[in-house]
Amino acid sequence: MGNSSYADAAAFKNAAVNGQLGVDPDAAQNVLKKIRAGKDSVENLLRNAGSLAEAPKLGANPVGDAIAAKFAERADGGGDSYSLALRNLYSQYEQAEQAILAAMRHYHQIDQDAADALSGRA
Repeated sequence: MGNSSYADAAAFKNAAVNGQLGVDPDAAQNVLKKIRAGKDSVENLLRNAGSLAEAPKLGANPVGDAIAAKFAERADGGGDSYSLALRNLYSQYEQAEQAILAAMRHYHQIDQDAADALSGRA
């Protein structure tokens, strides 16, 4: 399954870690809080996702048994599962959080480099 938002989160993180962008730490606090709240919510959903893996009662026949098994597998992490989607989302939140933190660390250096370039000290 293609996941361009995952690639976007990874690219954002790489740019921040490599010092290609900076974010004013004071301005980034609200975004960081929202990222962490989303990450916590997804983590909570992941903790409770196992309860979805119980096969539904669809009747004692081969088709009902097959559908029930497929439902339980998808809920529990197989194929395009709910758990897999949540793990991917959690990873994106984690990458965004790391990117914001790295960009916050680089902010003052980028600002200083720009000031030096403008004053001819670079």
